[in-house]
Amino acid sequence: MDQNDQQSQSLQRRYQVREVTQYQASWVEQGRGEEGRFTLQLILDNGVEEYILDVDSDDMEPLLVLLARSKHTTFDLERKVLMFSNLKA
Repeated sequence: MDQNDQQSQSLQRRYQVREVTQYQASWVEQGRGEEGRFTLQLILDNGVEEYILDVDSDDMEPLLVLLARSKHTTFDLERKVLMFSNLKA
C-alpha cells in the first residue's frame, strides 16, 4: 500500500463526512400548553445514512436559511458538525 492510500484511509477513519442530500424540518408537541421542540432530519448521501438534529427554536430559522443558500452541505457524523459551502460573502 503506497503513502497516498494510507493517508486516504487515515482521513476516512478520522472523518466520517456525508453529503446532505435532503432534509426534513419538524415541530413536535411536548405537551398541552408547553413549548414544542424542533427537529431537523438530515438525509445523507441519498439515504445511506440519516441523522436527526434537536434544534433550538432560535437556531431553526438561520439554519434553514443556510441550508437553502448552500450549494453543497455536508455533515460530519463523528463531530456533529454541519458544514455549508458555496455561500456568497
